[in-house]
Amino acid sequence: MAARAKLELRGVYKSFGANHVLKGIDIAVEKGKSLVVIGGSGTGKSVMIKSVLGLISPDKGSIKIDGQETTKLRPPERDAMMRKFGMLFQGGALFDSLPVWENVAFGLIQGHAMDRKQAKDIAIEKLRSVGLSAGVAKLYPAELSGGMQQRVGLARAVAANPEIIFFDEPTTGLDPIMADVINNLIVEASKGLGATTLSITHDMASARKIADNIAMIYKGQIIWHGPAKEIDHSGNEYVDQFIRGRAEGPIKMEV
Repeated sequence: MAARAKLELRGVYKSFGANHVLKGIDIAVEKGKSLVVIGGSGTGKSVMIKSVLGLISPDKGSIKIDGQETTKLRPPERDAMMRKFGMLFQGGALFDSLPVWENVAFGLIQGHAMDRKQAKDIAIEKLRSVGLSAGVAKLYPAELSGGMQQRVGLARAVAANPEIIFFDEPTTGLDPIMADVINNLIVEASKGLGATTLSITHDMASARKIADNIAMIYKGQIIWHGPAKEIDHSGNEYVDQFIRGRAEGPIKMEV
């Protein structure tokens, strides 16, 4: 699998003082495939994805994109690598002061130095692809519902036709129906681009819908990794407790 990996983490560690968050993460995602990493709050999901994005530097370990080591990239090389990425943040994370179209086109204008008119045309096209009309383009985020904001966030994530898309808790705060709409749009957008995707979530309905493969992180380590269709028969008591939402089991919640 590693030889065909689009994205690969090997032996990734990260601590903040005495808090050891990542303790040797090993995962790989094949080109065009979707990996969803599940796990509870504080297990290291966000630190892992921030390490891949270069927002955090791991203490040790390897993070490769297309076989290229990324942990030691210089700023110009990092900028070039970032152009391969798209990101859907939790809750959309839109810029309140910008109209919707500029939110979608932000990376095209700022990261790719695209002409504003061309960027606006692409933004409107991407908004349509997630089920939003051209009229939404001139509105501001505060005028949108939570589900519409998340659709705008998805349009922004795919605006530059990225090779790799990251999804950070894409359905948090949405009602079950809207969450399923977003999950369907994620699948359509990702498959349409042929993109490789890495998602983090604790929403099992979302994980089942968008994943080819699922990995579970617990206390900074990957404790299970396999096809999404096998998650219900993992044979792992930690996974079993998590996906069924049971209070009783080996995972003890701090209260």
